[in-house]
Amino acid sequence: MDVGEGQRSVHAVDATGLSCPLPVIELSKAVERAAVGDLVELTATDPAARIDVAVWCRMQRQLLHEVTEEPRGWRFLVERVR
Repeated sequence: MDVGEGQRSVHAVDATGLSCPLPVIELSKAVERAAVGDLVELTATDPAARIDVAVWCRMQRQLLHEVTEEPRGWRFLVERVR
């Protein structure tokens, strides 16, 4: 699902129930499909995602805007910057 936010889109990725490394793989695919400046909102329940997403963003030089703990896991907001 894409929701307009000004000139950029927010791409929602539901990785709830997926185990490592699948949440990061789904994030990677979504970022690849997104345009530079778009946001990817990933939801994940795997505890490893809390660390893996931040490491992936650093390694891929993408911007992790926020991590929010939700009742059933975490929500990550990542901007494609390159």
